[in-house]
Amino acid sequence: MRIHFQERPWDLLVAIGYTLVMGSALLLSDIGNVLAILLVLFVPGYILVAALFPNNKELDWIERIALSFGLSIAVVPLLGLLLNFTPWGIRFAPIVATIAAFTILVGLAAWWRRMRLPESDRLAATLVLSLAGWKDYSLLDKALSIALVLSVAIAAGTLTYVFLAPRPGETFTEFYILGPGGNASGYPTNLSPSQPGTVIIGVINHEAATVAYTARVDLVGVSIVFNVTCSCNQTQELNRTALNWFNQTMGDGQNWTHRYTFLINTTGLWEVQFLLYRSNNLTNVYRELHLFVRVS
Repeated sequence: MRIHFQERPWDLLVAIGYTLVMGSALLLSDIGNVLAILLVLFVPGYILVAALFPNNKELDWIERIALSFGLSIAVVPLLGLLLNFTPWGIRFAPIVATIAAFTILVGLAAWWRRMRLPESDRLAATLVLSLAGWKDYSLLDKALSIALVLSVAIAAGTLTYVFLAPRPGETFTEFYILGPGGNASGYPTNLSPSQPGTVIIGVINHEAATVAYTARVDLVGVSIVFNVTCSCNQTQELNRTALNWFNQTMGDGQNWTHRYTFLINTTGLWEVQFLLYRSNNLTNVYRELHLFVRVS
């Protein structure tokens, strides 16, 4: 069997088609897949090399493949870094969409650059698969060939198993509050009576299971007292009022955010407590956050 391309850039068609299929599958399933490993480790770099070096004489295939792996490993983290400065953040769906968009756009540029060249100068490859010469091999050559094929198959099977059955990592839940601008700043720590204060409550499930969460917001009046035992100031609770409850059931990897506004009518020092419970266990607080607010 003989596989050849030069007149048409079939390699780019295959790369772009693979990106579209695997990107769509990942976005629809919202979970990783071992079949998509080339979407991260090889295809973005290959497309970029094809765009930079469309000529058949600029690089040989060994250099081209090596650069493809190297550039993929370099480009994908850079795309993630850029996402960190966007409202979408470094999350599964935005990362997949960004890698797919980058690959497709650069692939179209590679197609355009290659098709502008004379056909004889375009990147070409020929692969001939034949068993006609197998009978001419010595017994040792046949044994070594079979051993090599088996080694590659075992390595590929081991890699597939590692990706499909990864070792369980640490399970935890992210529980956070952000300022009204969506950043870890600008918290409403100084208010006037009845002036609204706004924060963003967030929960991200990394428990490797679906979890029923309950979030409670308490308003606690506190005073600062001096503890002679430790020679330090400590807060003493004066009163407590439950302001709101929120219930949310989330699958592994899902996140929930809620823009929450509270009012405090009385002057003094207050502590807004954000308490998180899980699995309908309302006796043990799973996560706890505090925001001290002075009303004057």
